[in-house]
Amino acid sequence: MYEFIKGFVAELTPTYVVIDTGSMGYTVNISLQTYGNIGQAQQVRLWLHHIVREDAEQLYGFFDREEREVFRLLVGVSGVGPNTARMVLSSLSSAEVRNAIQHDDARRLQSIKGIGLKTAQRIVVDLKDRMGKTLLSGDAGAAQPQSAHQEALSALIMLGFAKAPAEKVIQLLIRENTAHTAEQLIKAALKRL
Repeated sequence: MYEFIKGFVAELTPTYVVIDTGSMGYTVNISLQTYGNIGQAQQVRLWLHHIVREDAEQLYGFFDREEREVFRLLVGVSGVGPNTARMVLSSLSSAEVRNAIQHDDARRLQSIKGIGLKTAQRIVVDLKDRMGKTLLSGDAGAAQPQSAHQEALSALIMLGFAKAPAEKVIQLLIRENTAHTAEQLIKAALKRL
């Protein structure tokens, strides 16, 4: 129904962005991949996927069409909902997801929180023949006034992780290397949680 949304970035977090279209502000769920691509941009255009449920309507936004296509393929797999698909695209790039599926690498997918062996195998089997060609695009960045530590913790909690373990992993990552941006902290934490 909705193809894209274009407007000013009113608020940006690693899990959602609020797009000001002039007279309305739309909350759009995003992956860490899209968050990195939005970066410091003041105005963006995101490709949308609209989900209507009995109790809610949700918009999922993607910086490029390829990420949206991978998301749509993932949510088409039995047992993979939009939040799981977003977690996959927050842990791996669209190209890495495609590569894992095309090379029968279920273990790569299983390394993502919330993806068990059976689900990973189902994703590979269901999508191997359906993975089409799409374009790659994007550039990295980050934008949020709070500290990288707080931003990363907030994003992990919104993705469904418990606060205490997420906090512990983030503190460990900061001790290992204090130069982490919020995006780097989240990606590294996703691999450890």
